[in-house]
Amino acid sequence: MRFTKLLGFKLFLIILFVMAVGTLAFATFTIKWHSERYLRHKVRSVSHMSDVLNRSMHYSMLLNRREDIFQIVRTVGNEPDIEAVRIYNKKGNITFSSDVHEVGRSADLSDKACNACHLEGRRVANPNQSELTRIFDSPRGYRVLGMITPIRNQPSCATAECHAHPESQTVLGILDVIVPLEDLDAGLEELRRVQYTSAGAMVIIVTSLAGVFIWLMVNRPVRRLMLGTEEVRKGNLNYRIERPSKDEIGMLADSFNHMTDELKRARNELTEWNRTLEERVHQKTEELRRAQAHMIQIEKMASLGTLAATVAHELNNPLEGVLTYAKLLKRKLQKGDIAPEERAEILDELSIIADETARCGNIVKNLLLFSRQKISALSEVDLQTVIEQSVRLIEHHLRIHNIKLDLRVTDKPVPIMCDISQIEQALLAIEINAVEAMPEGGTLTIESAEFPQTDAVRVSISDTGAGIHDEDLPHIFEPFFTTKHDGKGTGLGLAVVYGIIERHGGSIEVQSQVHKGTTFSITLPRNIPQTGEDK
Repeated sequence: MRFTKLLGFKLFLIILFVMAVGTLAFATFTIKWHSERYLRHKVRSVSHMSDVLNRSMHYSMLLNRREDIFQIVRTVGNEPDIEAVRIYNKKGNITFSSDVHEVGRSADLSDKACNACHLEGRRVANPNQSELTRIFDSPRGYRVLGMITPIRNQPSCATAECHAHPESQTVLGILDVIVPLEDLDAGLEELRRVQYTSAGAMVIIVTSLAGVFIWLMVNRPVRRLMLGTEEVRKGNLNYRIERPSKDEIGMLADSFNHMTDELKRARNELTEWNRTLEERVHQKTEELRRAQAHMIQIEKMASLGTLAATVAHELNNPLEGVLTYAKLLKRKLQKGDIAPEERAEILDELSIIADETARCGNIVKNLLLFSRQKISALSEVDLQTVIEQSVRLIEHHLRIHNIKLDLRVTDKPVPIMCDISQIEQALLAIEINAVEAMPEGGTLTIESAEFPQTDAVRVSISDTGAGIHDEDLPHIFEPFFTTKHDGKGTGLGLAVVYGIIERHGGSIEVQSQVHKGTTFSITLPRNIPQTGEDK
């Protein structure tokens, strides 16, 4: 199985994702919290420093000692942690600054730094500390924090003799202290680097430990279970899984071992049942074989009895006629002189005796043909010649019964391997049946066809006679079954035909409609399949 499809790998990815997202979020929150905390501390420090600076200049302002105020602003502004110190008058002009080049400049009241007190041209009475604080980028490339501290008109200023101000003017000027945030930003950058590095290290350590834990506690037990199920699938029910722990995985291993024990027991039971069933089937098969052999023997005896009774009945009728007419002739001949009339009668009776004797011979001959299971001699003959020979033998029957012959054969030879005498006898038997089915005349159609795909030929013999009833069709090839009720049929003709065609490896089909006619279709292979009996 691919590594990426393992359950342990998927769990490892989930833990890695959760740890990465959670640790990153925690580190980001911590950095943001510390940044705001350090900035608030810096703002409070600068605000405190601005208040101290404002109070330290208060006395000099009362005495209007500008040089003292300038020295204080310059001294404080040159401190390493202070970017600049400025004092704006009420008109927005810089009156004091740590940078002497800025003195006299005017402030843009629309600037963002002035919005704390001057909002859209209106003066704000009491701005809060957050509104007096601003952070912006210094031209030197780092951030700075600016703290604006209003210099308010206190009662001591309003009553001073040097430059009294009316009490209605609440703010006399602005003290602007700008502090660089370079050290703060450097510290925050270091904090950010340490936090993210620690977070990354924590993710790596925790996920590594989780990966080892998953490998030992999940992947290896699951792999053992997979190997166990594979062994069971192969049929090894003796495979056992060691219990790795007492947790759910251990319970699952115990359940697996118990399942294999139950499967092994069930398989042994099925094997035993199968062996017992085979023995019983063998016993029953042997009993059925003996019963079948017994039934076959009984059927043989019954068939033999039926055959003997039928043959005796069939032979008894013509033999009884022969015996009767023989006795009559004996009496007539014992009288001595025979009149011409009696001579003609004797000749008729002799004809009857000859016909009945021939009938007995036909019965015996058909029985011999029916019992014959081999083809006497094979030779390559032209099927068209066999058909024409059979037609010549029934020409007088066709003329007597006023039957029209429709022979549909080609001049091209159709060679086949067969016993010519048996095939001719089969065709002749079907043709005679067709003639007898048309006592009032009709049409006899004989047609041949070739099938190169199967290397076979077909002969179809059709009549327009009385046809065969549907209930008789399944029995027409059975021995001694006949639809002729005048005593002329023995019921062996079509049975003999069926045997001949079957021995030649062919097939015979029949289609019939009452009062419309019957069609027999014989299909024969060009070369007879050789069997053990034919060789």
